[in-house]
Amino acid sequence: MVPVSAHDTDEQPGHTTDVARDPEVRPDEKPASRAPDAERRSGPLMMRRGKVPPTTTDQRLLDRGQPTDWLHADPWRVMRIQSEFVEGFGALAELGPAVSVFGSARTRAADPAYAMGVEVGRLLAEAGYAVITGGGPGAMEAANKGALLGGGTSVGLGIELPFETGLNEYVDLGVNFRYFFARKTMFLKYSHGFIVLPGGFGTLDELFEAVTLAQTRKVTQFPVVLMGTGYWQGLMGWLRDTALAGGMIGEDDLDRLQLTDDPGEAVAAVQAHEMSDAAAEAAGATGVERPE
Repeated sequence: MVPVSAHDTDEQPGHTTDVARDPEVRPDEKPASRAPDAERRSGPLMMRRGKVPPTTTDQRLLDRGQPTDWLHADPWRVMRIQSEFVEGFGALAELGPAVSVFGSARTRAADPAYAMGVEVGRLLAEAGYAVITGGGPGAMEAANKGALLGGGTSVGLGIELPFETGLNEYVDLGVNFRYFFARKTMFLKYSHGFIVLPGGFGTLDELFEAVTLAQTRKVTQFPVVLMGTGYWQGLMGWLRDTALAGGMIGEDDLDRLQLTDDPGEAVAAVQAHEMSDAAAEAAGATGVERPE
């Protein structure tokens, strides 16, 4: 039986959560300025106003400026990290075929990218895929909405952030995470492909992590489709004319990315890759070499 320490019980249901009660929040930390109606979700807890801690769990983990005595709390953080993996694996293990859709939380409902996200989500659901997003507003909400319209399973993997708004109303199955790396593992492990709508740093982070892991063969390769030629063609041009031309990446690395404006084409790319994988597995089972 694993012993329980105060370092691992700072956010128990029924207990107040503030700077004085949270062993991961140093007394000398000053709360960041926030709106009076600010809301924070941390695991199963929801906190508002004066109960919102000044930092996130991820921020405290990555803080290099902690006094050395705080290093002794790290083993207990590992227990919390482990619990996130256990909860995520347990929630998603029987999800079935799924595709992750990424995009900006700032995408407005009137933006063409929002309509694109709804259509992508709908077509994926009609094709038999669950739709996984970050569970937030904007493009994520659009894809979750489309999944519901298509009669599919709509999944949201939320993250604890200072400005988080909670899971959007179209999420059927939601899992909240404190740590980005645990959340990213779920996207990668349970997806048959990534469809990437216009987005910012978070979207780029998820995009390039997937491409890097495929490049280094850390994950089974799967299609990565960029939706919106007008938005992504500048990045694709830089990758081709600068990174590829300079020998920093290979032609096969660039081939991992597909670019389209057509939601149907994006879904077809995922389906084609899945059929190709099935054919390869069948060929391997019968000892027949797969044609190039």
